[in-house]
Amino acid sequence: MTTADPSPTTGGAGAWRLGLLLVAGVLVLIDMYLIFGYAPTERSMGIVQRLFYFHVPVILTSFLSFALAAVGSVLYLVRRNRAWDRLAYASAEVGVVFFTSAIITGAVWAKPVWNTWWVWDANGTLTFVLWLIFIGYLMVRAYAPDAERGRRWSAVTAIIGAATVPFVYMAADWWGGLHPERVTGPGAQGSLEREMLLTLLFSFVTFIVLFAALIAERYALRSDEDAIEELRLAAA
Repeated sequence: MTTADPSPTTGGAGAWRLGLLLVAGVLVLIDMYLIFGYAPTERSMGIVQRLFYFHVPVILTSFLSFALAAVGSVLYLVRRNRAWDRLAYASAEVGVVFFTSAIITGAVWAKPVWNTWWVWDANGTLTFVLWLIFIGYLMVRAYAPDAERGRRWSAVTAIIGAATVPFVYMAADWWGGLHPERVTGPGAQGSLEREMLLTLLFSFVTFIVLFAALIAERYALRSDEDAIEELRLAAA
């Protein structure tokens, strides 16, 4: 049996979400100053290197989104509690937005540095596959024959997509390609100057907070959508 487990979307919960959005907005403004006013300009790549402070945090946050979508999906399949499905759905939607932004910033960065927008090496190909998997997740939710099957099928899709993330992360190390060496995270080879590292870390915190704010908003909206669906089914 599926449980609805409705969540409050007004009152104290709404104030909490608004506060989180305001904090995210303040952090974004500070982050813009650090990126364009504090971090030094990289000698070889020049001004385009500043996309690094957007691209890296956004792609890592999107990986976190996909992992959270998979966790929510597994728990929904085990417990059949709609709260976990709402978390998975919100995480997948926000993750697609973040991952699309990561792909765009990566392409804009690649053009002046490599003289090409995109390379179909292992990293580029697996990135595109991961993006398609989660686009498929959203399409399954939209076009499944009924809501319950949509929840189950999309849960499986999210789990498959999340299993692809480590291959995307390690693709350049395992199979080579044009992607530069990583300077952060497990297996990183390079290093950053102090100002660059501080700016990158602050950017990562900023995008994590923004991610949390967007997840909270989308989860609340999904709660309302589930409540409307239950009322419609009860009235049918």
